Amino acid sequence: MTEGALHHIVVVGGGAAGLELVTKLGNSVGRHKRARITLVDRSRTHIWKPLLHSIAAGSLRRSQHELNYMAQGHWHHFHYRNGEMIGLDRAAKTITLAPTVDDEGREISPESQIGYDTLIVAVGSVTNDFGTPGAKEFAVPLETPEQASRFNRRLVNACVRAQYQETPVRPGQLHVAIIGAGATGTELAAELHHTARAIIAYGLDRIDPERDLRIVLIEAADRVLPALPERISASTKDLLVKLGVEVRIGARVAEVMADGVKLSDGQVIPSELVVWSAGVQAPAFLADIAGLETSRINQLVVRPTLQTTRDDSIFAIGDCAACPRPGFAQNVPPRAQAAHQQSDFMVRQIGHLLAGEPLGEFVYRDFGSLVSLGKYSTVGSLMGSIIGPSFFIEGLFARLMYRSLYKMHEAALHGRGRTLLGLVAPGERPAPIVKLH
Repeated sequence: MTEGALHHIVVVGGGAAGLELVTKLGNSVGRHKRARITLVDRSRTHIWKPLLHSIAAGSLRRSQHELNYMAQGHWHHFHYRNGEMIGLDRAAKTITLAPTVDDEGREISPESQIGYDTLIVAVGSVTNDFGTPGAKEFAVPLETPEQASRFNRRLVNACVRAQYQETPVRPGQLHVAIIGAGATGTELAAELHHTARAIIAYGLDRIDPERDLRIVLIEAADRVLPALPERISASTKDLLVKLGVEVRIGARVAEVMADGVKLSDGQVIPSELVVWSAGVQAPAFLADIAGLETSRINQLVVRPTLQTTRDDSIFAIGDCAACPRPGFAQNVPPRAQAAHQQSDFMVRQIGHLLAGEPLGEFVYRDFGSLVSLGKYSTVGSLMGSIIGPSFFIEGLFARLMYRSLYKMHEAALHGRGRTLLGLVAPGERPAPIVKLH
């Protein structure tokens, strides 16, 4: 940092953790000219990742929930740079951004470098297909709003195609195979049960939803939601089965094909619509980047201070960080509540850093788990010092708790006043049942 210049804090990744962090830092140290804050992201808008399954199912209008990074930076005192990080020079303290191009392939901005005094990597996670043959070609992941919208278009187009083709609906033509029964997979399966039938009800009378439509949820573990408590898993599976979702547990996928999914035992599940939601890993560009220590799934290994193990000027938060959890064999889990807690912690950490004070150590608190199954139910567990031991919840109370998670995210970005106003604004209208474009 040159003498007299503001300390430059660069945050790479505008997901929940990164965007909440730059917003809070902008409102504090950025607003009062104690530091310069820059957010780098390859997208221009943000959507809370747990909403992606609803966009894919067509039950949520994407435009109602998108936030523009440039506008957010203007109102909250941080700078925004559109670009994808592809390199890091620790000696020069610079990151390299790839060139950006428009939809026609014309260059918008050339390859460039950004200098930093403190770098915070918050690039989240991407789908891990474990090298499964055909997964990249024939399965749609749900990592970005664009991918969620792409699956929704494929679903609608498949229904319209079946309506107007001269031949009967083929086996598997309107089948949806969802690989991975984590939160995303189970929530998508439940929502698709309703929205796919709603699409067909819009005049597609040649399709019989009971005969032609089939949703199959495939999980390699011995139960759905394997990372969550067993009672949540059992309740979720019971509801899915009642809805008519076919649940395959203990089923490993060997290959994804254009017309189906092949399991390791040789069985083929016919399906021309496949979603991959099994497994996560940090983006590939982080693997051994600039000599930093990384995990087997490309996460940056950090100390309890959230500083990387080999460079005190570089921090990592959220899904891309392999953060130790004292007293537990596993690291802090890659979950939204962990990213939110680490974002709040980093605001305090930056305050210590700028004041020349010792840094604190992050302690993760597990507040439980919630899974939304659309209009049908919400199930989960709550835990923490306020309510005592973990207990199971479902129904309306669980649904309100699940909705409050999104409201907490909105409050972090817009303030509590504006978030509360949005709940009672008379002009606010609900999203349509199904998106047909």
